[in-house]
Amino acid sequence: MSTARIDSDEESLGSIESLDHELDPSLAGEDGPSVGLLGQPNSFIIGIAEQHGKSNLRMAFMNMANSIIGAGIIGQPYALRQAGLLAGVILLCVLTVVIDWTIRLMVTNAKLSGTKTYQGTVEHCFGKPGLIAVSLSQGLFAFGGSMAFCVIIGDTIPHVLAAVFPGLKNIPVLSLLTHRNPVILLFVMGISYPLSLNRNITALAKASMLALVSMFVITLTVIIRGPALTPEDAHMTTPLLTINSGFFQAVSVISFAFVCHHNSLLIFDSLKTPSMDRFKIVTHWSTFVSMVACLFMGISGFLSFQNKTKGNVLNNFPADDTMANVARFCFGLNMVTTFPLEIFVCREVLIEYLYPGEPFVKKRHVTATTVLTLVAMGVALTTCNLGIILELVGASSACSMAYILPPLCFVKLSKKHPRSRTKIACYACAAFGALVMVISTTQSLAAMFTETEHSPCV
Repeated sequence: MSTARIDSDEESLGSIESLDHELDPSLAGEDGPSVGLLGQPNSFIIGIAEQHGKSNLRMAFMNMANSIIGAGIIGQPYALRQAGLLAGVILLCVLTVVIDWTIRLMVTNAKLSGTKTYQGTVEHCFGKPGLIAVSLSQGLFAFGGSMAFCVIIGDTIPHVLAAVFPGLKNIPVLSLLTHRNPVILLFVMGISYPLSLNRNITALAKASMLALVSMFVITLTVIIRGPALTPEDAHMTTPLLTINSGFFQAVSVISFAFVCHHNSLLIFDSLKTPSMDRFKIVTHWSTFVSMVACLFMGISGFLSFQNKTKGNVLNNFPADDTMANVARFCFGLNMVTTFPLEIFVCREVLIEYLYPGEPFVKKRHVTATTVLTLVAMGVALTTCNLGIILELVGASSACSMAYILPPLCFVKLSKKHPRSRTKIACYACAAFGALVMVISTTQSLAAMFTETEHSPCV
């Protein structure tokens, strides 16, 4: 497709969807495998491709929905508390539309630039600085996820062990298993770290089913048990019901849950017939279903716990609540097995950036894995405030990947007049992302030093 044709088509079309219809349906050929971060195979999607070949629409939908509905869903009640109920619901719906658009925008950008990866597209547009920016965003997003997973392990598994073995807290040495820090050390270093040392962790793609099951159990737990457990001192205020002061922090938490842009090209290429129209169906359904799940989780949790809603809503449930402990067990086990996937991404970003194109070195591999694991675990040992982690990661890397880089790449690639409707939308989206990044990061850092309502870690 010639540049002249692109410019001509854009002149008469006011949105990215109109451009979708004109793009060649084949972004990536059948010759090679899909590649993920900095050219590395994506574990989830490659694992499915090896078993089933190319994906139909249902499989692609499951891949994308699984990429979206992850650990971030646990923070949606907290997001509504930060934004206020009315503003939070509207925000969740609006951000779903924006993220749906920018996911497809990345595929459009790849077609216009002739590249096949997110990193390749950004590097094509902005050179080495662009590659550094997107690598940092993806690496920090994955590393933030690994820190959040460690916190969740400490929030969930001790409660389960104490409930299953009531006398455990009275047994010398073994009583440590009822405290978060010893449990984090044991499970991360004893299970997650050895799994993280693997070079090929495609087998852990099976954990995706456990992830979906745990999300379903958690959502049911919040909907069914939450209303019966409203704290006596919980209350609603006008800001909590309308618009609250943590609006921008809520954007960050929601964005953390929804960002899957680094997988968009992989999912597109996994389609049996990779056309923009078919991919649009996948993104629409995936983001819509994810939005509905987040709304159910967010509204149920927030209405149940109101101003007492915590960053990890499961922490609002009593330690001896059976249904909550089942949810904690599913969620904690899922975090133990998916932690290595995040470390895998961080390690590949780090090694590829520091030693581009060099052959595998075992010592380097082990050192990077060990350092990343210890740092992520170290952060979790010093804080149990999951909300702050979700806010900081969402404000920095998630906003960059979802709201800033995709529209700026399109502006760079498109030769249409700078005042076209699509370009104006791109500028507005990028400005919004930058605003959220600055304000939310500032508010979150300030809260780290001033927040006093969170209970101490145990």
